[in-house]
Amino acid sequence: MEATELVLKTMKEAGEPLNAGKIAELSGLDRKVVDKAMAELKKTGAIVSPVRCKWQPAE
Repeated sequence: MEATELVLKTMKEAGEPLNAGKIAELSGLDRKVVDKAMAELKKTGAIVSPVRCKWQPAE
């Protein structure tokens, strides 16, 4: 599974907005990998930030 897919899956399973550190902890991915995947997801609009520094999948 690609890192972006795993990050998105982790966010959906959590059911609440998460920061990159928590996503790395839950997914088992390295923090740098999570940051890179989140940057890609932000560019495509796949994730949104409902509160400062926390992200969730776009509806």
